[in-house]
Amino acid sequence: MPGLALRYEAAIGALPDQTAAAPRRLLVVRITHWIAVLSVLALLVTGAGILISHPRLYWGETGNIGTESLIDLPIPFIIGPSVWNRPFHFLAAWVLVLAGLAYVVGGCVTRHFRENLLPVRTDLSWRGIAGVISDHLRWKRADDPWTYNVVQRLTYLAVVFVLFPGIIWTGLAMSFGVTSVFPVLATALGGHQSARTLHFVFAGLLVLFLIVHMAMLCLVGFASHVRAMITGYIPPEGSTR
Repeated sequence: MPGLALRYEAAIGALPDQTAAAPRRLLVVRITHWIAVLSVLALLVTGAGILISHPRLYWGETGNIGTESLIDLPIPFIIGPSVWNRPFHFLAAWVLVLAGLAYVVGGCVTRHFRENLLPVRTDLSWRGIAGVISDHLRWKRADDPWTYNVVQRLTYLAVVFVLFPGIIWTGLAMSFGVTSVFPVLATALGGHQSARTLHFVFAGLLVLFLIVHMAMLCLVGFASHVRAMITGYIPPEGSTR
């Protein structure tokens, strides 16, 4: 088994390059990251098209024009786009699921989660977390822009293991074909319309994460971090340009 793990790590770029002058981003992280980026963009575009076909949210099992809504979203009500966007929405969703599974498996095998995302126990204090948040709010650049701080680690873990599973669960719970076989997916959430409302909430949280993520990239050096996520190489001098 150790030999198999080593071959897997070599295949996905986990083993360090002794001839490289700088650390490397893992190949499995980079590939799944960019697949996820494209999938999420497709999901947001097609999801918006689905939502404007009926921009009202309900709670419970049923919801339609004739029933009282929980929230009326302030966006145009346009009949039709839902039919056009649903197939592409489902396709992008399954691509994201497969990329996410590959990322989780690769992250466990290469110890990515343990070494890069799992916070150190000494950092898990309200004072330390508040200090990092305060630095971000004051637009203060980190001393080491290539190392995840405790807030980033907790956020990424929450996105990977809470937010995305929530989006997938609520998405499946909206499918009558899926819930006809696994009805508990919808009933545990309060019904199909409850799943739809929670799906919208999770998607909104994902958009908020993406906005903050992009802002933090601009703070630490957008071009250099994007380049590192494409090529795998971190600038030896720790440049943020």
